[in-house]
Amino acid sequence: QKYFTNILQISPEGQSVGLAFFRERGFHDDIIWKFLLGYSPEQRDALTSEALKEWFKMDYLVNTGVSIQKDDYKADRFRGRIIFPIHGLTGNVIGFGGRILRSDDKMAKYLNSPESDIYQKSRVLYGLYQAKQAIVKQEKCFLVEGYTDVLGLHQAGIENVVASSGTALTTEQIRLIKRFTSHITIIYDGDEAGVKASMRGIDMVLEEGLNVKVVPLPEGEDPDSYSKQLNATEFQQYIKENEKDFISFKTRLLMKDMEQDPVGKAGMINDVIRSISVIPDTVMRSVYIKESARLLDTEERILYSQVYRLRKKKAEDRFNKESRKEEIRIQSTPLPSFIKEIFSESQEKLLVRFLLQYGNEKLYEIQDEHAGNEYI
Repeated sequence: QKYFTNILQISPEGQSVGLAFFRERGFHDDIIWKFLLGYSPEQRDALTSEALKEWFKMDYLVNTGVSIQKDDYKADRFRGRIIFPIHGLTGNVIGFGGRILRSDDKMAKYLNSPESDIYQKSRVLYGLYQAKQAIVKQEKCFLVEGYTDVLGLHQAGIENVVASSGTALTTEQIRLIKRFTSHITIIYDGDEAGVKASMRGIDMVLEEGLNVKVVPLPEGEDPDSYSKQLNATEFQQYIKENEKDFISFKTRLLMKDMEQDPVGKAGMINDVIRSISVIPDTVMRSVYIKESARLLDTEERILYSQVYRLRKKKAEDRFNKESRKEEIRIQSTPLPSFIKEIFSESQEKLLVRFLLQYGNEKLYEIQDEHAGNEYI
């Protein structure tokens, strides 16, 4: 991280390419330093060579994804990219995200560190280290999609914000947020892909028992770009005025062009019901059902019935799945050798039949000179 940051701030290439990019995107120097942003030079093995001179082991460089090695070939994974260090909860850098600046259809625009002993991307949220105190203080977490979205909101004065690090939102990431707050507001891009991403995220957040709201952005905007069109006060006011609970967001979104389409409306209602059915809290489910019945002009009892049916089916599926696992475990567990020696399969079945039919009855008694009469 120190290498990448120094290259960005001091080297001619870092300043003219990396630092220039951040400043052109409107990021102030205090944000660049706050997140320890960096740059990896175009030279094939600049970082790898420097690290080896400092006695870093090549195995560690490869296993953490900083370097690539194939036989005698050594290279930097992130060469020619601006660097976003990814911090763990304690502040240690555990991985990197890199964005390429030149146009190259053969190379991915964003590149993340591979999975390693210290970095599992499904369990990490970008910006959580910088945001955790603000999340606790404000009792809310804003969830965005990308690295620059986090930077843009911080610059707009909103510090309780994290990103899913360029990956689809995971249950582990939601539970990580839950350690600090039970309130999440999702801010995704205003295009179709962003809307779909927010729809997927809503159900996952609800299933973990958190309260979720959504801020829809104007079409074609993302949190970073839109935060720069407004000043900090205006952007925060926009969020306050446009923050919607998930029922209002989902129903209004799905109701477009469906007023005269009964089949489409039925599908939309079922979609909303599926979201409500995953909520673990009974009271919260009841509140959302009442609100949905009002917005969808549908009888509450019908929604209650459908939610109950979905929850019942999910519980049955979970029970059957666990039962199958237990059955497989039992079948795969070998019998002790002395059991095999004493009992045949037919004898085992006979013994089980006696236990089931006569388990509470005295069959006959035996005499034990030490313990008196014992019954079998």
